[in-house]
Amino acid sequence: MGNVKVKTNPKVDEVFANYPDFVREKMQALRELVLETAEETEGVYKLEETLKWGEPSFVTKDGSTLRMDWKEKTPDKYAMYFHCTSRLVDTFRLVFNHKFQYEGKRAIVFQLNQTIPKEELKECIKASLTYHKVKELITLGI
Repeated sequence: MGNVKVKTNPKVDEVFANYPDFVREKMQALRELVLETAEETEGVYKLEETLKWGEPSFVTKDGSTLRMDWKEKTPDKYAMYFHCTSRLVDTFRLVFNHKFQYEGKRAIVFQLNQTIPKEELKECIKASLTYHKVKELITLGI
C-alpha cells in the first residue's frame, strides 16, 4: 500500500477546471477520495485517471471502471458511476442501505449540500477498484 502509480490524462484536469465554481470543489473532493482510497488499498499498484464518455474515470487492472460527473440538467446533484452490469451498486444498497441515494444499478448520487459519509464511500470505491478480485464474495469484501 502507498505505492500507487497514477497515470493522468491531461484532459481530466481540463474537465475539472471547466466545472462551475459551485461544484468544482465537490468533484475534486470525490477525485481525491478515489486517489486516497487507491493508496490505501492492497493490490492496487496502478491507477489510470482518464475520460470515458467525457467523464473523469478511474481504471485499475483488477477493478471495474469508476466514473464521476456533474450534469447541467441536474445542477443540484453530482454522482459516482459504476458499471451497471456489476454487482457493485446492488451490494452498496445491501450493505449501506439508506446511507446513500442510488440511481438504479449504476450510481451513487450526492446532493450539493450533503455531507458525504466518507468511510462508507471509501468502501464502495475500494470494492470498485478491486472488483474482479472480490466479485465472488457476498458483500464484495465490504
